[in-house]
Amino acid sequence: MGDDQTVSTTPTVPGTAPTSRPASTGSSARTGSAGLVVPSRFCGPPSSANGGWTAGAVAELLRPHRDDVRSWSNVEVTLTAPPPLDTELSTTEEDGGLVVRHADLVVARARLVTDDLVAVPPVPAARARAASAAYPGHTTHPFPGCFVCGPEHETGLRIFPGPIERPGPRWWAATWTPGSGESPDVPVTWAALDCIGGWAGDLAERTMVLGRMTARVTALPRPGEEHVLVAEARGQEGRKVHAATSLYDAAGSLLATAEQVWIVLDPAPDA
Repeated sequence: MGDDQTVSTTPTVPGTAPTSRPASTGSSARTGSAGLVVPSRFCGPPSSANGGWTAGAVAELLRPHRDDVRSWSNVEVTLTAPPPLDTELSTTEEDGGLVVRHADLVVARARLVTDDLVAVPPVPAARARAASAAYPGHTTHPFPGCFVCGPEHETGLRIFPGPIERPGPRWWAATWTPGSGESPDVPVTWAALDCIGGWAGDLAERTMVLGRMTARVTALPRPGEEHVLVAEARGQEGRKVHAATSLYDAAGSLLATAEQVWIVLDPAPDA
């Protein structure tokens, strides 16, 4: 079935309460009165945290996002420094948002936003599976141990997106089936939305890291159920690459969507 038959409108994420689904108890960040710790399992580059997972953990700390599922809101998280692993990070409320620091270094800032997020329309699961077969990260990957898309991370999400050829902007897609032993929580759901946006922005040709992610989770993914992730690049301004990603369940219902800004890193100097 072609795209013109499967997609008739571009969905948006409205400001309604999300569908209730069981929350995870097994993968959340370690938090306390002092702040946040990102366990080493949730790495992106070898020595720092995955940007999407970290952003989701920070978003969950905002009060309207953690008071059960009734008041989840669009949350914008800006990463200003590589988040360290297994390290206590302090969190403070400032100017109506949340600031995360490692000692005196600001690592992330989070705030609620009200703009609707324009989702990437879905594709059939069969097309997403076929796209995954062309995942370039199996041969070229800047961070092969990444929790989300790293082929060398055996306990990661192992989301391997590939391109879908279509008229207009090229989309990327992948399928993801959360393990039956884990119920994906908010940080894992944000993580699932993360890396596919970088691949849509041409991560195979240039090294980038997540700089900002604005997301809304309407419902959590179901363990043991196949889901579809889609992404598209949405332009570039200098070193800033814009992308959008969306997550759908097996019935084609939109569960979560995000808009992202990726930062192109300067090439390493010749040795």
